[in-house]
Amino acid sequence: MDALKDGRGSQPSLAEVVFRNSQLCYPVVLLFAFIISAGIHSIVTSKTEEEVVAPTVKGPGGKPLPFTKRRREHHDTQAPFVHNGDVAKTVFQYLSAGLVLSFVANGAAIALRALSARGVKGEVGDWWCDEQRIVYVAGSAFFYVYVLITLFDWENSPNIVHFITWVLGLGGELVVLISFTLIVTGSHYSNLGAQDPILKLANGPDGWDLVDLSIGAVRILLITIMVFTYAALTTRKCIKEKQRYDEEASHSDSHESSPLLNGNHPNYQTGSNRCNDRRLPRTGSGFASGNGAGQAGCQQRDAEAAFYRPEKLPHKTWFEYCRGYSVFFPYLWPANSLKLKGIILVCFVLVVFQRLVNIAVPAQMGKVTDSLEPKDGVFTMPWIQVGLLVLYKLLQGPSGLLGSLRSILWIPVSQHTYRALTTAAFEHVHSLSLDFHLGKRTGEVLSALNKGASINQFLEQTTFQVVPMLVDLFIAIIFFYVKFGPMYALFVSVITFYYLYLTIRMASTRADQRRDMVNADREEEAVKNDSITSYETVKYFNAEKYEFARYRNAILNFQAAEAKVTWGMNHMNMCQSMVFMCGFLVIMMTCAYQVSQGTRTLGEFVSLMTYLGQLQGPLNFFGTFYRTIQQAMISGERLLELFKIQPSVIDGPEVVDLARCSGHLKWNNVGFSYDKRRPALHDLSFECKPGTTTAFVGESGGGKSTVFRLMFRYYNCHEGSIQMDGHDVKDLTIDSVRRFIGVVPQDTILFNETLMYNLKYANPNATDEDVYDACRAAAIHDRILSFPDGYATKVGERGLRLSGGEKQRVAIARTILKNPQIIMLDEATSALDGETEQKIQNKLISGNFGKDRTLLIIAHRLSTITHADQIIVLHAGTMVEKGTHEELLALNGRYASMWEKHCRAERAAEHALKATLKAQKLLSRANLSRDDDHSDDCDSMVSSAILQTGLKSPSVGSSTPDNVSDTTSHRGTSSHSDDDSSASVSGSEGTLHDEASDDSHGEDNHNNTYDPRTAAIQPIAGRRDDGQPLSASYASRSRLSSSHTLPPRVRAST
Repeated sequence: MDALKDGRGSQPSLAEVVFRNSQLCYPVVLLFAFIISAGIHSIVTSKTEEEVVAPTVKGPGGKPLPFTKRRREHHDTQAPFVHNGDVAKTVFQYLSAGLVLSFVANGAAIALRALSARGVKGEVGDWWCDEQRIVYVAGSAFFYVYVLITLFDWENSPNIVHFITWVLGLGGELVVLISFTLIVTGSHYSNLGAQDPILKLANGPDGWDLVDLSIGAVRILLITIMVFTYAALTTRKCIKEKQRYDEEASHSDSHESSPLLNGNHPNYQTGSNRCNDRRLPRTGSGFASGNGAGQAGCQQRDAEAAFYRPEKLPHKTWFEYCRGYSVFFPYLWPANSLKLKGIILVCFVLVVFQRLVNIAVPAQMGKVTDSLEPKDGVFTMPWIQVGLLVLYKLLQGPSGLLGSLRSILWIPVSQHTYRALTTAAFEHVHSLSLDFHLGKRTGEVLSALNKGASINQFLEQTTFQVVPMLVDLFIAIIFFYVKFGPMYALFVSVITFYYLYLTIRMASTRADQRRDMVNADREEEAVKNDSITSYETVKYFNAEKYEFARYRNAILNFQAAEAKVTWGMNHMNMCQSMVFMCGFLVIMMTCAYQVSQGTRTLGEFVSLMTYLGQLQGPLNFFGTFYRTIQQAMISGERLLELFKIQPSVIDGPEVVDLARCSGHLKWNNVGFSYDKRRPALHDLSFECKPGTTTAFVGESGGGKSTVFRLMFRYYNCHEGSIQMDGHDVKDLTIDSVRRFIGVVPQDTILFNETLMYNLKYANPNATDEDVYDACRAAAIHDRILSFPDGYATKVGERGLRLSGGEKQRVAIARTILKNPQIIMLDEATSALDGETEQKIQNKLISGNFGKDRTLLIIAHRLSTITHADQIIVLHAGTMVEKGTHEELLALNGRYASMWEKHCRAERAAEHALKATLKAQKLLSRANLSRDDDHSDDCDSMVSSAILQTGLKSPSVGSSTPDNVSDTTSHRGTSSHSDDDSSASVSGSEGTLHDEASDDSHGEDNHNNTYDPRTAAIQPIAGRRDDGQPLSASYASRSRLSSSHTLPPRVRAST
């Protein structure tokens, strides 16, 4: 501007000012308009393409969860942005390519004009276009190249973003062309000289000006065609869509609107759950509702029960990611800590100072370089400038004083965010209902819970590294513009933009590869977890080689996915370096040329190179960070999905706490189903008065365990009501209902802690004496004292170091310590012998503990429930018989048939036991020779006799009898039989004792009979010929005899 004024002695014309400023602003305005419109379009389309339902459910701690989104029913008619076909897209691609070529032609014309004017006689200097022209041509060319790329990359293009860009571009081109025409058609000055602006007066346009005008006119024509073509196609398609919508609306009005199917079943959930528009509930068990019904509206294949990894996760836009991950903010922000808020404020202030230091370092480097030059031939030491440079360098960078101070201050904030997120996730998993935990894969859930650190790292890096880095890049462009001019600002802008675009583009294309690697890593963890937790199963089937191969394959799959990600990362690093080095080379050569021509100082060159080197750090960090952030976001996807899963049984808004409970239960026409196609319970009604015992019997799958699950509010009934002391359990808090119920499950799971810890888990306030009393009532106290460490004995993973009977008795003792008003025994004594089982039930029912308590029992040993006040027979989810033992026998129905089979099985077992004892007496009286052949012959003969006797036992029957007495007097049993009884044939390595030694204490007498439910030998109780209880070793001998051999000690004794 000053050159023009000095050369002509007057201010430039309005056309020249407009022309100059429009060239500078044209690419910048278009770039910002494109980025802003693309961001807004991404936000708007994410809301219009998927209808948003306001969140009605909460996450852990009552924090709001992300929106539940569902597809619109008429998305074609409601879409505000119309997408054109492939032919139209190809046309726009060709037109956009022509637009890029027009700027290439402009650049070629400028270069040819400069070359043709170089060294021409009569000219004062070489012709040189000003920097504004270079910014306009080069910047616009690079911008429209990116627009052309988006026409290929974006799935739905061109769209409204391109249309806005073309409209603005058309306006800008008209301004540039008109102002340039006004300038060249009159008297104007042409710039000569690349070093110092030298102006030459010209009248009218020359040949090169006409070329520029022609190219500008062609460019305007191309943009005009794109604008009007897009507008015409959009208008035409909108008209057609509206006509089709009107036709569909009128057509639908002529038909009945009531549905033909499911018309009598209203949906009370917060969101529709139809299959027609392919909408499914957000959880595996349906939407969370106040009463916890939570049924899926339809079955799309078999709904995955809980938390399984999807085969393919959908691609998301940046806005969808930000909106999804914003759910973690309430858990991470220290809303209740003023101290942490103050630390966060101080950290942000330090970040601002770091940005100022980053600007000061290159500038100070240039000052030091300039001050080192001699002044009037005298060299002086610039102590002050060097000292400031050292100070700035000490403060600069993440390892500098400011960065280190910020990191130290951020430690308590980082710990708070990690603690808040991981504990919230852990509490959320525990709050989920039984349907989730029955179907979950433990390795998957544990892997998702471990991703709290990834989310914490993601938020911290975004706050203190990404945002400051973007600020650094923006400041760098402004610094170059002010310090070195618009041309250098253009170079830095192009390098920065294409470096970031290349990083995002290449990393996005490999998102699936990284997701595959993360999934393979989770699969490896899941395989390892499943195999180790199923250690005994692996040993039972000699499957070590299979497990080793399975884990080895999981490792190979992970390494194959990891190799693809590593190759892609290295390939991206090479491309990033190429982009940066190309820009660095152009800037360095340009500045070096200007220094050689005297238009730049050496200090400016050093400052420029320093700032470029400093700029490379944020760019390289962005490349590394984008990969890290992408991995953290992919890892956090599973944690986010876990947060979105809601319990199917929750407390309603107006529930009350049950303060006292007498144990009065009443079921009124209860119906329930896990799957709508197959009811689990139907029209079930019964009443349990306080202090009574109710037993449930029936075949497997009849609904007995479902009754207990509904009673404990693992599920809520879909029909009818369940009342506790006159209150519907849905109107009571889940915690208060479960507080008064004690459950002894069939499969007892113990913590890998001491016995005392597991026992006091039910009541941490219980004294040791209370624990001892409970264990005595459960007939386990003496057994525990026989362990080397007593009550301090570690029970192992899930209690596997204890036998089945010991675990069940520990569970019973633990329930006694809880002191509940309602006790539910779900085959809780199935691993005990009948005598011990009867003894425990007698203490629970008639003892002090069982007084005035309601007892519910599921049992297959009918002899143990004959004392029940009422027995309910379930069949196919409904009650077929109800009454006392005598009343049901008198009915001569299903229960009577079960009892008859039970008695036949007991008699058959008693006959088999007598035959076994008789064979043992014969063997002991025969005084067989120790000769092997002779022994083998006798053993074979006796075994055949025993097998023939055993054939009389029925192959089917009911449960094992609780007690069988041998009425025959057996004499002559050898005195060492008690010693033999201490050896267990069926002991396992993992138990603290063998079964026989357990029997010697009289608390878990495992004798044997055939149980068709398990197709294995099961324990029964009997008497030896000396009147003592029959131990498991007798039954073990019967199995040994049937294998045509005798135990060595038996042979020796005979």
